[in-house]
Amino acid sequence: MESPSYQDFCLKPFTTRSNRKALIQISNTLIPYGLLWWLMLQATEISPWLTPPFLIILSLFSLRSFSLMHDCGHGSLFETPRLNRIFGFLFGVINAVPQLSWSIDHAYHHKTNGDWERYRGVADFLSLDEFLNLSRKEQRIYTTIHHPLMALPGGFYYLAIKPRLDLLVGLVSPKNRMWGSREEFNDLCLSNFFSLIGVVCLGSWIGFGLFLSLYSIILCLTASSLIYVFYVQHIFENSYANPSEGWSPIRGALEGSSLLILPPLLQWFTANIGFHNIHHLCERIPNYNLKACHQCNQHLLRNVPTLHLESMLECSKFVLWDPSNASLTTIP
Repeated sequence: MESPSYQDFCLKPFTTRSNRKALIQISNTLIPYGLLWWLMLQATEISPWLTPPFLIILSLFSLRSFSLMHDCGHGSLFETPRLNRIFGFLFGVINAVPQLSWSIDHAYHHKTNGDWERYRGVADFLSLDEFLNLSRKEQRIYTTIHHPLMALPGGFYYLAIKPRLDLLVGLVSPKNRMWGSREEFNDLCLSNFFSLIGVVCLGSWIGFGLFLSLYSIILCLTASSLIYVFYVQHIFENSYANPSEGWSPIRGALEGSSLLILPPLLQWFTANIGFHNIHHLCERIPNYNLKACHQCNQHLLRNVPTLHLESMLECSKFVLWDPSNASLTTIP
């Protein structure tokens, strides 16, 4: 399809940030999150069978806190960089992920979305030729790793293990370090330190086995949800998947991102991130303005890819990039 230009969109009025709206979102996320933890621990003393509903709801609030951290990383939640940095760091500690490193990596995704030579998606896809050149064993391993169910262990690794492993590997082998600046290194150390302090304090209070079990389940559910949502926002049939030569940033935003239609409750928990085309057109728009911006520009968004929750499994089969057709494809 022929894409409109950036000048056709009305975006700037929606980049206005509000500390009041941001603080309301912080309050209606962190207060219920803490209260639900307390209620779950009370329920656990009565019966372990009472905990599953709490774990599911807590994972949704954890998902919302990650979404707000995402806004802070773009500098779009609060009016000032300082407040975005402080609360972004706090949300990172809650989800055990160093916010600055994550935000830098995520910014690269925004700069290259749709350019599949430079950014191979959330799961580091191979090209079709690269896959065909693998041995049969390697192809089976690749197929297994990219199975939809692998989002559960993969998500747990992404949040619970990778940030600690990145720091340790970088300290032991400087040439393999994951941070690019002193500020990023300091953020990695501080975030891991405060996450450790939280584990020690809460583990000492309620028991390490119980706390780590509950927290691990919440992280696993949260991360797998994040992976699925991010996946369908960029991985789908006919998604814009161009080589670097001839790559168009606006086509990456409009055709390489989807409009994900979610039920109102899930839209709230994901902080409106389903309006992903608008988010990629201008990441400085706060989540609380995304819907209004989408509605204002709806006449330009009629042909964008539109997906629903039931699309998730259908999208999961597109795990290879075919450069010759500038498209995503399935395993032969």
